[in-house]
Amino acid sequence: MKPAPHPLRGYFYIASAAFLWGISATLGRAAFLGRQLGGASVGTIDPLILSQSRTTLSLLLLLPVMLAGRGAELRVPRRDLMQFFLLGILGIALSNYFYYLAIQRTNVATAIILQYTAPVWVLLYTAVREARRPSLRSSAAVGVAVFGCALAVGLIGSGGLHMDPIGVPAALLAALAFAFYNIGGHSVLSRYDRWKVLLWVLLAASTFWIFVNPPWKIMAAHYNRQQWEFMLVFSLVSVLAPFYCYFSGLQYLEPTRAVVASCLEPVFSIMIAALVLGELLRPMQTVGIVLVLVAIVLIQWPERTANREKFVVEPIE
Repeated sequence: MKPAPHPLRGYFYIASAAFLWGISATLGRAAFLGRQLGGASVGTIDPLILSQSRTTLSLLLLLPVMLAGRGAELRVPRRDLMQFFLLGILGIALSNYFYYLAIQRTNVATAIILQYTAPVWVLLYTAVREARRPSLRSSAAVGVAVFGCALAVGLIGSGGLHMDPIGVPAALLAALAFAFYNIGGHSVLSRYDRWKVLLWVLLAASTFWIFVNPPWKIMAAHYNRQQWEFMLVFSLVSVLAPFYCYFSGLQYLEPTRAVVASCLEPVFSIMIAALVLGELLRPMQTVGIVLVLVAIVLIQWPERTANREKFVVEPIE
């Protein structure tokens, strides 16, 4: 039974999820740079290993709980298995990897603000698929988002960032993979609850990573106990805990309002990175980030005359 409407409680849960995702972005950046955390260094961890470990460890923690609580209910028809695996591989696995690669090569601000252009790609896809023109507000939001991204990554203005030839394209690929997950998962989420979808896409992503980076290669890297503890904590902070908060928030808020509230994630990520890692923002970069956030809210906010069957982009970080 769905709880009685309580918007403040819902916004609290969504904000908590966004805060946890913000922490995970900074933790990832610290691990890539070999920075100290809590007075101890965890060494340097490759983006591929971090992407693989957060997925696999999250699956290993979630699977026993789901089996104990639901058992046979977790089965899905064979016709849906391919869709789950495509979502897990092209959505979760590639989005995570390119996102963390972008964080490693640039910084948290650049990576997350470019990835959060995913609603723009979803909007464009929807307009092309349905052969209809986007509304004036949506079109304006796309323009604002593109201009904001140009400011954020240093294409426009004298105070921008270094255009890393790998990091920036990686962030854009992460945005495309993020958009694919939300477009492809639209029908799946209408038939299955979110925890079941999360379990299956984690299974698909984990299986994919086993073939890309087999266990013996991981063992050959000789990660120490501190690094494995870090990766375990990272899987909790970046996947299980924030998803629990986000799904709890959805019990009190409609999905569109929850997604708009989740736009706090880039804000938290950039603020935490500035405080912990010293990644200070320059004026033009700050303006660009604010413009992208405004564009995201404009795209996500429901229109009175809009088709109710529009895609809703939900966070997957």
